[in-house]
Amino acid sequence: MPNTMRQYFDVISVLTQRDFKIRYRNSLLGFLWSLLNPLGYLAVLTLVFAFLLRVNIPNFAAWELSGLLVWRYFSIGTAQSLTVISDNPSLVSKIRLSRYVLVLSNNIANLIGAALEFIVLFPVLIYFGVGLTPYVLFLPVILVMEFVLIFGISLALSSLNLKYRDFYQLWEVCLQLGFFLSPIVYDPSLIPQRYSFAYSLNPVTRLIESMREILLQQQFPTTFDFAAIMIASGVLTIVGFLIFRRLEPRFAEDL
Repeated sequence: MPNTMRQYFDVISVLTQRDFKIRYRNSLLGFLWSLLNPLGYLAVLTLVFAFLLRVNIPNFAAWELSGLLVWRYFSIGTAQSLTVISDNPSLVSKIRLSRYVLVLSNNIANLIGAALEFIVLFPVLIYFGVGLTPYVLFLPVILVMEFVLIFGISLALSSLNLKYRDFYQLWEVCLQLGFFLSPIVYDPSLIPQRYSFAYSLNPVTRLIESMREILLQQQFPTTFDFAAIMIASGVLTIVGFLIFRRLEPRFAEDL
């Protein structure tokens, strides 16, 4: 392995371990929160939508939890990336490698966290009636596709938030809006026909639908799902890199 590649690998490995440990530092329950948090959301949302609003979706708890897992990974992964540059001033000013390794290591740590959360919560899905089929072996592909999407967005957010600190508050609003623009607690068929195609282009919607197709419908995601996710991920990653490259030379000044 060339020295430069080895340096990248070593730095990313060390930073990933550090970022993963930081997630649960000074927490009494530690990783247990990864189980309690989505289950708490599940209980509240099930009470509101399944019992009070009478949402007519078969196996609503499993249907909802599969969407929550996808959304939780997206929201945590993008939100934590906002301050990944500003929280590492010494590395930004001293590190010889490109600063994108800070974003990459943070995203890898969140990918590991999301994978572990899914493993821990999978028995809950089985309890709710999700069957074990060969299609579940395709779930890591969905997580990797979501990782690429998050990485592209994170590159843009981490650099823009360093330059314009308003992005932290702005992204909070975007996440709140995104929660209701994604089919986490309602059936996409409720979207009016004239808006359905635009709605379907939301890559998070396609990720959630892909997860449900694998778990609940026991089939591979559709070609449209793959195409929408890959195109959105590719475009956002390119845009993220361009924004990051443009602003990176002034990172030290903007800290």
